[in-house]
Amino acid sequence: MCSIVIFGEAGAGKSSLINLIAETTIAVTSPDTGGCTTGINTHEILIPKNQNETLKVKLVDTPGLDEGPRGTVPDKEARSILKELIRTLIKQDDIHLIVYCVRAERVIRTLRRNYDLIHSQVKKKVPIVLVVTCLESYEPEMEEWWRVNERTISNVGMKFAGHACVTTESKVMERRNQSYDAVCKLIEQCRLSVRKNIVLFGQSGADKSSLVNLMAGKDVASISNDMQLSTTQWKEYPVEFGGNSYRVFDTVGLREPQLGIPQFLDAVENTYKLVQDLEKQGGIDLLLFCMRAGGLTAALQNNYRLFHEFFCNKKVPIVVVITHLENEVEEMNTWWKKHEAVFHDREVRVAGHACIIRGKFPRWHEESRTTVRNVVKEFTAVGQKQAWEGGNNVSFMRKLGGLFGGNAESRVRKDMVPRLTKRCGMSPDVAKQVADRIKKTW
Repeated sequence: MCSIVIFGEAGAGKSSLINLIAETTIAVTSPDTGGCTTGINTHEILIPKNQNETLKVKLVDTPGLDEGPRGTVPDKEARSILKELIRTLIKQDDIHLIVYCVRAERVIRTLRRNYDLIHSQVKKKVPIVLVVTCLESYEPEMEEWWRVNERTISNVGMKFAGHACVTTESKVMERRNQSYDAVCKLIEQCRLSVRKNIVLFGQSGADKSSLVNLMAGKDVASISNDMQLSTTQWKEYPVEFGGNSYRVFDTVGLREPQLGIPQFLDAVENTYKLVQDLEKQGGIDLLLFCMRAGGLTAALQNNYRLFHEFFCNKKVPIVVVITHLENEVEEMNTWWKKHEAVFHDREVRVAGHACIIRGKFPRWHEESRTTVRNVVKEFTAVGQKQAWEGGNNVSFMRKLGGLFGGNAESRVRKDMVPRLTKRCGMSPDVAKQVADRIKKTW
């Protein structure tokens, strides 16, 4: 379900906007510009995505802002209600979009105060969009309002993830239909734009492609002989479930014996570039460490440290996913209890775990899907990265990249090489080559 909070000053048309989206009257509206919403009202509706799919949406209507002491809800109280709502929904990871609803005739500069109220609560955690109402008579078309006012909005410091110029008046059905389409498109675009980033790593032969398909509930990744490595490039897969969207990046097993030195170096460099690109896009929300049931080999430990310590500086939660438990179906859920101490003793620290099997046993296959989806949802929730060791510290690689001038390059190389040899199991020669490759990307 996609959860959307709608806010704005009293009489801005928030309740009318909800009725527009629902295509029926489900919210009480006011005949004038006064407020009519006295508390938090929630409405669940279905929005058609295409002929075969619908999007379940929860619309949260809030008391109007900027009313006087004798208003429906005094401004101070309305602001307090709104702030508490946003904090609660963020804590529960139950907010995907915030809609700022404003009347077209309002002076742009007066909108900043209410914008700041919400922006200070969500920062960049939740996208904020602008919906401009009362444009039934605006000429030559409703969208012209945005073209006229876009620069002023930017100049006063307001930034929106998207916008829609609308009317909710049934007297102008053509414009009302355009408004419905514009708002639904805005919701879908912003819902997809907040996809969370998951990086999948681990040994070849651990059925990482099957894990992607298990999460997606359908075949999005091709199943092939995982042991035949034909590329050193990661692959991206879009996955959606539980009202959330994810980008899953499947990386090459970096400590596999069939990778020659040149291929290994290519794989490390490509993975490093991926991590840096994702940092610029908001960061990695979760690392999925995929391994076959069996021993926690030195290669697996080195791969774990390479991602956990070297690439992500311990600041991204890790969930270990154990596969190939088909021969231990009845004891699938006890595998972790038997082996947890080994992970602890070898300092392979994870935030959670999932023991899964493939589709050979339908009942256990569905249980595996539920298990994986639950841990993904739990550990990609807002605040999980901050709670994980390292918080929002600047990554080790960024610290190195920030050094410059004089003998900085040689010092960076010296810092990197021993870390790669001692913690990631690379030979000194390979570590030096990795350091050189990474240095060239700065």
